[in-house]
Amino acid sequence: MHPDVYKLLAVFGTVFLAELGDKTQLATVLFAAEGKQNPVLVFIAAAGALCLSTAIAVFIGSMGAEYLKRVPLNLIAGLGFLALGVWTLIGYWRA
Repeated sequence: MHPDVYKLLAVFGTVFLAELGDKTQLATVLFAAEGKQNPVLVFIAAAGALCLSTAIAVFIGSMGAEYLKRVPLNLIAGLGFLALGVWTLIGYWRA
């Protein structure tokens, strides 16, 4: 198999696993479960939104590649997820 295929599969697998159970997927489930919208339209709208947000991320990432190499993105993302988790737990306990 061509080495680029492995890279493609790695990106696909990583993004697919990261998206499972996230807020976007839960919102899509809720829209589809409401029964007010055609499920095909929910799929098209959700897929379009994900494609657009991914295109923006790829554009920003490729344009800022040199700058972003010096930024600890994993650390920043991890701290952001921790902050969201703490915020969610605080909201749960206050309710």
